[in-house]
Amino acid sequence: MTERVVLAYSGGLDTSVAIPYLADKMGAEVIAVAVDLGQGGEDMTAIRQRALDCGAVESEVIDAKDEFAADYCLPAVKANALYMDRYPLLSSLSRPLIVKHLVEAAKRHGGTVVSHGCTGKGNDQVRFEVGIGALAPDLKIVAPARDFAWTRDKAIALAEEKGLPIDVSHKSPYSIDQNLWGRAVETGFLEDIWNAPIEELYSYTANPAEPRDADEVVITFEAGVPVAIDGETVTPFQAVAEMNRRAGAQGVGRLDMVEDRLVGIKSREVYEAPGAIALITAHQELENVTVERDLARFKKGVDQRWAELVYDGLWFSPLKYSLDAFVADTQKYVSGDIRLTLHGGRAVVTGRRSEASLYDFNLATYDTGDTFDQSLAKGFVQLWGLPSRIAAARDARLG
Repeated sequence: MTERVVLAYSGGLDTSVAIPYLADKMGAEVIAVAVDLGQGGEDMTAIRQRALDCGAVESEVIDAKDEFAADYCLPAVKANALYMDRYPLLSSLSRPLIVKHLVEAAKRHGGTVVSHGCTGKGNDQVRFEVGIGALAPDLKIVAPARDFAWTRDKAIALAEEKGLPIDVSHKSPYSIDQNLWGRAVETGFLEDIWNAPIEELYSYTANPAEPRDADEVVITFEAGVPVAIDGETVTPFQAVAEMNRRAGAQGVGRLDMVEDRLVGIKSREVYEAPGAIALITAHQELENVTVERDLARFKKGVDQRWAELVYDGLWFSPLKYSLDAFVADTQKYVSGDIRLTLHGGRAVVTGRRSEASLYDFNLATYDTGDTFDQSLAKGFVQLWGLPSRIAAARDARLG
């Protein structure tokens, strides 16, 4: 029986050429699966047809925009997920969802092999293959660019030889990945980390240096989930899309960083994630108001570990599932409104209100009406510092 390969298909040169390449190399039938994660750009119907024109026996486009927003982006908001305290995991979040749909497509179409276009140098090969191994360990995996020493020159030559409907004349100097949660740009002149980014790199954000009026927005959360913007109810997808639009128009969410890749190298990346940065900024501040001190301190470590697990391709791991349960429990009182001013590339919190607030005005105020009993403080300070004083006396005694 002819083997069937389910290919993660983007519509670009590499994955288009992979269709006849895999068919010839493996004697297999190729099923192309494209997943719409709100990346915009080319019409998905055209992408589906291109796969068929390149020789796929079947081609699917899966609309996963709402699923991506609700089941992947919002958990990242609840976990304040910022890898290395900066990067909001835009590529990392999308891979497990793509994996899920590749595995489901393999079941539908009788596929025994899954293929992706990742190289051996990046993180995505790990995210795809570890995820597939967790969901369907019986599936084989083939990565042409990595496993068959496939270069871009070979891909262009094969496209021309086969007469594929691919424009190979324009070669972007950059590698770009984008979805609803943000956009990543790497390679080209950016590989010299002394070179500053140029304005043409950006697509989701306006130049923050250009003069414009500030934008004030109120985001309403319920149990850690953004449910309204300026009083208008929104779905998870609408929340991210609207904040992409408004924060992006103010240049919010641009990041230029050297990050630690999972494969052990440092890589220079330029990101723009306006909605992600604005929503996480607002969510963090609402947690400051509604989450008890010790729980908040502990959660910061959980948030960091959660982000590392997702970045490292361990979305489907036991630890990730257990951390999900912890994060979900912390969110039961994270409800209320946060006001942000968006301007000059920054999202700045200017107001907070919540029925679940732990901020007590009468305890905090220094004016008339103060209910904090300051007479208790002297004994508290003495007892709190007692271990340090005892240790200092010991040190002095023993020299």
